[in-house]
Amino acid sequence: MYEQLSIREKVAYALGDGAANIAWRGVSTFLFIFYTDVFGIDPVSVGLLMLVARSFDGISDVGMGIIGDKFTSKHGKFRPWVLWTAIPLALILSLLFTTPDFTQNGKIIYAYVTYILFTLIYTANNVPYGALMAVMTGDDKERISLGSFRMAGAFAGGMLVQGSLLYLVLYFGSVNPTISIQSTSQPEQHVVTVVTEADVSSARINLVDGVGNITWYSEEESIPEASSSLSFDIQAGEEYIFLVSGLERLEQEDLSVINQQQGYSKSIYTLSVLLALFMCLTFLGTKERVFPDENQKFDIIEDLKQLVRNKPWAVLLGIGLTFNVYNSIKQGVILIYFAHFLDRELLAATYLIVLSLASIAGAILATPLGKKFGKKALFIYALMFSGLVGSLLIFCGPDNLTAIFVIGTLSEVASAMFPTLFFVMLGDAADYSEWKNNRRATGLVYSAGSLATKFGGGIGGAIIGFVLAYVGYNGMDPSSIEAAKPGIVWLMSWIPGIIALLGAALMLLYPLDTKKMETITNDLTSKRQQLAS
Repeated sequence: MYEQLSIREKVAYALGDGAANIAWRGVSTFLFIFYTDVFGIDPVSVGLLMLVARSFDGISDVGMGIIGDKFTSKHGKFRPWVLWTAIPLALILSLLFTTPDFTQNGKIIYAYVTYILFTLIYTANNVPYGALMAVMTGDDKERISLGSFRMAGAFAGGMLVQGSLLYLVLYFGSVNPTISIQSTSQPEQHVVTVVTEADVSSARINLVDGVGNITWYSEEESIPEASSSLSFDIQAGEEYIFLVSGLERLEQEDLSVINQQQGYSKSIYTLSVLLALFMCLTFLGTKERVFPDENQKFDIIEDLKQLVRNKPWAVLLGIGLTFNVYNSIKQGVILIYFAHFLDRELLAATYLIVLSLASIAGAILATPLGKKFGKKALFIYALMFSGLVGSLLIFCGPDNLTAIFVIGTLSEVASAMFPTLFFVMLGDAADYSEWKNNRRATGLVYSAGSLATKFGGGIGGAIIGFVLAYVGYNGMDPSSIEAAKPGIVWLMSWIPGIIALLGAALMLLYPLDTKKMETITNDLTSKRQQLAS
């Protein structure tokens, strides 16, 4: 029998994915709109960047898995990497959201360099972190519990960054301009003049509570559709005049002017400190207990041969790729959807918090439901339910906020089960390889998780970029937004829905059902007890 893990150790392990998701969810949710609307890179270039960088990074995932299996120290095979990469990951995340004053080509080169470095360092951290789950316990049912803690930590980290970042941007990016307000002869209409003492690139003027509309006041600079915020560049001493409608009274505190570049950078710097701290706590609070046979010699050729013959691993690689494409599209378009389709950008923070709470609930439910239905069946049900429910957003307009929140929440509860089950099932694939071949290459098996995450996210980012380019989206040109709205809605609804259904079909090929895993676990337990005696 294996030692039951304490709640304290499970929480320590969960903090690691909380830290990783400060980085990963911060990037998947905010980097696309940061690149297009703040840094000024066109959506096709951003989409290609994400596809190229993450495809290149797939090689490093397998390499890191090999290194993890070969490496050993007094602290274990995988734990040390969590500690060593904590500060580098925090630093490179900060550089991603830094905006040097380069030419357009210079910006693209800077984005490629920092993004590729981010994916490489994330790999060096996350492949060993994922493999750590499989060596903390050899009990596949205990791993389901550990997986639930992990995903609860992941979604808590996601909630931290997704729920706070927009408000941190408001705080750190706040500009204190001179604002004058004059009422017009028309009811609920005001003329607002803004002047600043310094230049501000990628400034944004918001109606704080999201109620009302802002347009440019002069006819020659008018835009076709009003919104609750506008982005523009400010020159010191120049007057910028807006027409605000839909409010009976308008006070200065109802308006905010934000330096988006400064706001994003300082916010990410702050969250990066927490990332490094959480990683260190994971290293200190966990322990490795499952080790390869002492007589097993390192043989990378043999391990790779067995890996490609490992059918459960091969199917999981395809499944991981599919659900990461699904999740990356959903996460990557949320801010654009709220900012440019609903005209309620700050409401996105509330929506993301609600989704994070739904994700935590889904991760927790994965344990009892996985034991009841089996991991394979639950994965299929969750994919179908999440994809079909999420597709209903195609019928929602800007006024259907309640329906949008309900649909998003229900879909997220199910989609939260994907990564929870996926990383547990990778541990099962490692057990299967040991059971069948008498060799264990945990790090190599878990490299599939990181590879699928990165490559799937790259495909998802490319899909977002190509669809937005197809409908003419330009994040720094408000006049392009109206024509782009159908594409934004497609990306929130039926496009990821189709991908989820394809994933459900692929999961039918997975060969390890509940009965098979019970046999494998019992056989391996007996074998390890004999070796230990």
